[in-house]
Amino acid sequence: MQANNIHGNSLPLTQSYFQGATDVPLIDKTIGQYLDAIVDNNPEHPAIVVNHQNIRLTYKEYQHRINQLAMGLLSLGVKPGDRVGIWSPNNIEWCLTQFATAKIGAIMVCINPAYRPSELKYALNSVECSTLITASEFKASNYISMLNELAPELKNSYAGELNLNALPHLKNIIRIGDKPAPGMFSFDDIMQRATDAHKLELDAIAATLNCEQDINIQFTSGTTGNPKGATLSHKNILNNGFLMAEAMKLTYQDKLCIPVPLYHCFGMVLGNLVCISKGATAVFPSDSFDPKTTLEVVEKEHCTALHGVPTMFIAELEHKEFAQYDLSSLRTGIMAGSTCPEQVMRKVHSLMHMTEVVIGYGQTECSPINNVTETDSPIEKQVSTVGRALAHTEVKIIDELGDIQQIGIPGEVCSRGAGIMRCYWNDKEKTDATIDKDGWLHSGDLGVMDEEGFVSIVGRIKDMIIRGGENIYPREIEEVLYTYPGIQDAAIFGISDEKYGEEVCAWIQPQDDAVLDEQAIRTFLKDKLAYFKVPKHIHFVDEYPMTVTGKLQKFKMREQMQELLSEKTFS
Repeated sequence: MQANNIHGNSLPLTQSYFQGATDVPLIDKTIGQYLDAIVDNNPEHPAIVVNHQNIRLTYKEYQHRINQLAMGLLSLGVKPGDRVGIWSPNNIEWCLTQFATAKIGAIMVCINPAYRPSELKYALNSVECSTLITASEFKASNYISMLNELAPELKNSYAGELNLNALPHLKNIIRIGDKPAPGMFSFDDIMQRATDAHKLELDAIAATLNCEQDINIQFTSGTTGNPKGATLSHKNILNNGFLMAEAMKLTYQDKLCIPVPLYHCFGMVLGNLVCISKGATAVFPSDSFDPKTTLEVVEKEHCTALHGVPTMFIAELEHKEFAQYDLSSLRTGIMAGSTCPEQVMRKVHSLMHMTEVVIGYGQTECSPINNVTETDSPIEKQVSTVGRALAHTEVKIIDELGDIQQIGIPGEVCSRGAGIMRCYWNDKEKTDATIDKDGWLHSGDLGVMDEEGFVSIVGRIKDMIIRGGENIYPREIEEVLYTYPGIQDAAIFGISDEKYGEEVCAWIQPQDDAVLDEQAIRTFLKDKLAYFKVPKHIHFVDEYPMTVTGKLQKFKMREQMQELLSEKTFS
């Protein structure tokens, strides 16, 4: 490719290939090294605020607690390369674990707080976790009970001497808080175990670590089969956080409100590491998302940035007390997870003052962002695209044969660059099926690139609807439905059909108090779309099945709709 500007592309483009800027150098330090340098530079600056735990720490205080936990883990025999699981909602202990494991070269394994015993067992065993840090309970989940259900031997075990049939690799369980439990250490106890010898050991280990080493395993939510363990390095996630901070124009003076879950890249990379990369302040409003608490904390802490998926911003904007909060301190933030409807984005700009919000797109395997809008991108680009290739990243759109598509033609989104994972843990077959021999990660997403390099996501390859030989891209129909009065959200997917192979189905979420008519919606669509794109099936719903990061689970909608249609057929 001819590279004659900082993006490595001549504009306007004719082919769907774009290279992000390369003028800002990548960070080649480990997370621990980088954090220590930030602390040295501004030790008394606020590092973290955890509202629901009433905790405020300066960078120096934060570093001290991180080091205490790191040395406590060393006292248990945790070594570089060992896997340490964290099963908890958002709290200070989660944040300390993220940085303490990085300091000793252990690989932190993020475990979904919603996992049930069988899912927990799979996660811990598939990556051979030797240590688990767990909350006691969260919402309807009692973690201690679930662990005892999985491993009844716990009640007669001594902490640090576990021998569990169902969890054969697990040697240590650390219960968050000051109370131990049978077979478990308390987190507070581990924080008090450091000795001078452990400090020498911590320093010695730090000298052996490098930024290319694996530091994090994230389970990607599989739609079929078991989740895969995306394995990410210091370099992957620290640079993704840094480059996104650059995209947001973040400085140490910013305060970022983080209501998204830490166990996912959105929280731990785009939250914690974005802040660390600039010495900014991370603010956690609660253990899980609550719109009222988020608004309160933004006002109280004078946050300048706020993250979320579109559904979170919708919940905040539609909260009955929204107007009473002063959000004038806000400037930027990251919106990701799915495309934002235009009317929502306009309200985020005008009512939440976030005129420099950026749209991020990617996947866990990219650490997680590979495309982002600029702070001054036109609103049309913010609502119809996911931006251009992130710095130090290449993005291309390819056809079924692997050739680069012409501009404006849909194809698979592929990316290559600093954020791409090394592998799926212990799964060469799935790794090779996802990352090709030239280092390109194949996303499975269908996208279209314009002549300026902006990419629009039109669906998943497997979500593309083929009706009677016609390729139908769900996003196109969804965008039209967003303009219909009374529709809050819309999801389009394909349903099996004997005659056409597939038919178009719409799940529509009405706005509060809106009364929608199925036939009126079809009439509206017939004036705007080709006849074969007009949904045969329209179903009104109060909510969608979603991942915790706001991504629609269309496979679940498809299953539920097939059942509904079957019931109608036989009733």
